[in-house]
Amino acid sequence: MTRETTPLLSIHIPGLKLYNRGKVRDIYEVNDALLIIATDRISAFDVVLPNGIPYKGNVLTGLSEFWFKYTTDITGNHLITTQIERMNSTSVLKHKDILQGRSMLAKKVKVFPVEFVIRGYLAGSGWKEYQQAQSICGIKLPPGLKESDKLPEPIFTPSTKATTGHDENIPFSRVVELIGKKYAEELKEKSIRVYLKASEYARSKGIIICDTKFEWGVTNDNKTILVDEALTPDSSRFWPLESYKPGRSQVSYDKQFIRDYLETIHWDKKPPAPILPPDIIQKTSEKYLNAYKTLTGKNLV
Repeated sequence: MTRETTPLLSIHIPGLKLYNRGKVRDIYEVNDALLIIATDRISAFDVVLPNGIPYKGNVLTGLSEFWFKYTTDITGNHLITTQIERMNSTSVLKHKDILQGRSMLAKKVKVFPVEFVIRGYLAGSGWKEYQQAQSICGIKLPPGLKESDKLPEPIFTPSTKATTGHDENIPFSRVVELIGKKYAEELKEKSIRVYLKASEYARSKGIIICDTKFEWGVTNDNKTILVDEALTPDSSRFWPLESYKPGRSQVSYDKQFIRDYLETIHWDKKPPAPILPPDIIQKTSEKYLNAYKTLTGKNLV
């Protein structure tokens, strides 16, 4: 399907100050902005795996750029440019071959300490909780729902942004405590609107967006904008519409495929993570590339 490539696991850029190194992204300061580099690292169960996934960083950056532009009628975002030549940095330009396609220059803002999770379907931890309590994060749902059923309407199930360990689901009242009622209500509403618009588009292309999570920030002039990534296979569950059938788990275009594999080998989900077999790496790469092509209509490779 694609030519072979060596996954990019990390990068060092002399002349730039490292701002943060996350599970997937290496972030540098460029003047008063941030250079966000999506590597090919992949994490599962909050542990970074030893293998990278070819083209993954390109898919995350390309899809985020696509969705940022598609949802500008709802919200602004942190994207300045993905074009290396327009980043006004000789240090960045020297690494153009590595950075092009997987990097974005972004506005530096204050990021809210909340993951804004929107669920449109009953899956994952939500399905487990529903079976026990007929609710998700305290939100009561109708009886008799099956696994992967579409919910009557999307629901907001926020979580903490854990720097280490696992994110934890929190009630809306806790979001209000953390960021204030005004921002909590505004960002809940915007998150649902972005999800609904993206879901309608994705469905027209043959993909169901089961759920997703957003991150939001606030600028110096108090405008809320979408930050980090948007509606990627890392931050969302993507299901092929043609094979969708409630009552069971679904085939996916996202990293759920790797999670499912890891569940079969009885790993304790603590570091160090196991090495992935070549066929799992290849199939995951193909899933990410397929998601990009299906949604954008373009071949990444």
